[in-house]
Amino acid sequence: MSACGCSGGALRPIDEALDELMQHVPLPPAVEHVPLEKALGRTLAEPTYAAFDMPAWDNSAMDGYALRAADVPAEGGWLPLDGRIAAGDAAQAALPPGRAVRIFTGAPLPPGADSVVPQEQVTLEGEGVRLPAVEIGANVRRQGEEFAAGSCMLAAGIRLRPQEIGLLASLGIAEVAVHRPLRVGLLSSGNELREPGQALAAGQIYNANRYSLGGVLRSLGMEVHDYGILVDELAASRDALSLAASEWDVLITSGGVSVGEEDHLKQAVRELGELHLWRLAIQPGKPLAFGEVCGKPWIGLPGNPAAALITALVVARPFLLRAQGRIRVMPQPLRLAADFHWRQGNPRRQYLRARLKTEAGETRVTLHPRQGSAMLAPACWADGLAVIDCGRTLEEGELVDFLPFSELLE
Repeated sequence: MSACGCSGGALRPIDEALDELMQHVPLPPAVEHVPLEKALGRTLAEPTYAAFDMPAWDNSAMDGYALRAADVPAEGGWLPLDGRIAAGDAAQAALPPGRAVRIFTGAPLPPGADSVVPQEQVTLEGEGVRLPAVEIGANVRRQGEEFAAGSCMLAAGIRLRPQEIGLLASLGIAEVAVHRPLRVGLLSSGNELREPGQALAAGQIYNANRYSLGGVLRSLGMEVHDYGILVDELAASRDALSLAASEWDVLITSGGVSVGEEDHLKQAVRELGELHLWRLAIQPGKPLAFGEVCGKPWIGLPGNPAAALITALVVARPFLLRAQGRIRVMPQPLRLAADFHWRQGNPRRQYLRARLKTEAGETRVTLHPRQGSAMLAPACWADGLAVIDCGRTLEEGELVDFLPFSELLE
């Protein structure tokens, strides 16, 4: 169809590019119902509501003795015992005035009791217990204090973590509605690429992007099919892209997207759909492409390994998560003191491989000495990315945004 975008010299702000990219997010994948043990990491497709109060009844928060607070004088006193109540026991008869009952954590509070004294504060004496004064409501979990019946517990579009799985189980839910994993077709471009295990000739390199990008996508919960290295022929590139688009929801390629670069990938995309070439104001990762192939979204990442990894995390990730049905797609940076200075005032936003260092109780961000766009080793050393906006200079001790890899890969 058409070819457009930033083919000139102007650099495009990444926030502007992300806004445009997000306008092209497809509808989320179909909904399926899965048992809780298979729901971890999946995207919730429907909101979840509580069918009952939690706790469903007043119960003891500790092992101890249930009583009426008014039955114990300010200086403490002795009360006769009137049985025992364990967790799982049925509803009890009312507690007679002036008596206490042995009770265990989670057990229902009998009618008439309003407080629990922990067993550590109680002395057994004869047929009763000597205990201190206690405030009304002490060590009691009240019915509905966590949430009430009808409350919205989980919003659609969240990623199900272990705590959400546990909450669903506590609500009595055995199966949950989730979106099918987004299916991503991954392709690599570059005549110089060879697969690990093959012998390298002069000028050839191993295809790192296939594995780093595949790892990013799988970490985000996507289903990935790797179509390997594109043959540098127009017909072969066109056939591979067309096949991938017929089978998968989104296509991701690496390499072959620099403005002015001669290769068959861009021409194949033009013939099969729509191509936008962008020069983003970020470093690393200036060249980036976006468009459609046979009606399916396509993102073309740079070929340099570090640039491909970082643009996948800061540009492709929000698009892919929203396409998966997520509501929260932008990473939340930490604001920490810099253990370095940055005086270059670069016109491109910097994503620098960085590590956290804690000394004397203060955590600071320190940089790897090498930040090349082809270098993956600094990313392995790093805990995340230090972000320095366009034109900003930074002195040691000033605050800098830090994006942990643990956040970017969730």
